[in-house]
Amino acid sequence: MIVVAGEALLDVFVGAETPDGVALDARVGGSPFNVAVGLARLAQPVALLAAIGRGPLGERLVRALAAEGVDLRCVQRVTAPTTLGLAALDAAGVPEYSFYGASGADRQLTTAALDSLPATTRAIHVGSYATVVEPIATTLATLIEREWSRCLISYDPNVRLNVEPDITHWRARVAWLVERAHLVKVSEEDLALLYPGKATDDIAQLWRNAGAAVVVVTRGAHGASAWCASGRVDAEPVPVTVIDTVGAGDTLQAALLAWLAEHERLSIPALRALDLESLRAALHFATHAAAITCSRRGADLPRRAEIEG
Repeated sequence: MIVVAGEALLDVFVGAETPDGVALDARVGGSPFNVAVGLARLAQPVALLAAIGRGPLGERLVRALAAEGVDLRCVQRVTAPTTLGLAALDAAGVPEYSFYGASGADRQLTTAALDSLPATTRAIHVGSYATVVEPIATTLATLIEREWSRCLISYDPNVRLNVEPDITHWRARVAWLVERAHLVKVSEEDLALLYPGKATDDIAQLWRNAGAAVVVVTRGAHGASAWCASGRVDAEPVPVTVIDTVGAGDTLQAALLAWLAEHERLSIPALRALDLESLRAALHFATHAAAITCSRRGADLPRRAEIEG
């Protein structure tokens, strides 16, 4: 079982103007939510550890998770409203988000929810703004501190300065987490925010020295790179007609975890022993999965049969 922890929300896409306003298209989402759905679609047993509201939007999130086969035993239902992420796409299909949820349900996860963690948990993925806003940040820190010596920990910072604008707070939390995470995936955009002017190779080595067994950096249209104890591998970009890039990073994250599970590498010792050939194969699988998502509207993550390998 893989447990994904963090926010679940509604992505609201801005459409055309109407006579009285503007058309909006609301879709279930949130980075951890997407990773959990992506893992389910890749035939991996997965549970979402999250707080979800009891209103109609929260109910829609729960129905979507159930329909995808995501285990709901770790979902904590709360009375707070569901967060909305307003997404405007630029000409290249890259979303710019504004978040409405300072008191949203997704932030309300308490440590009581940790009692529901399945005994069969092999890996835990955390990420995005849930790691820096309270009270969920404290809950996730408690989870990681309790489990990181036993379970494989996966982490994606997914920096959102329009949720938490203090970059020093992000840097402190990233530093704490990379000391405990075994697999760290990050985008070049996030690295530029966190450590402007620093070389990617230097950051990857710094994180590996801090404790991460594998570091993966996504580079948008330029592919992705990954580092392990044996060195660095690169994946060329996959040719695809891009509709938008919503959910691409979450797809890559889910695909990496699925590949590790399929190849008996979803453990701390196995990940630390990963060789360059295996890392290259994992990255190839993950970038192809992400390309499929980019070829479709929104975070429509691929199913296992759609990906070669």
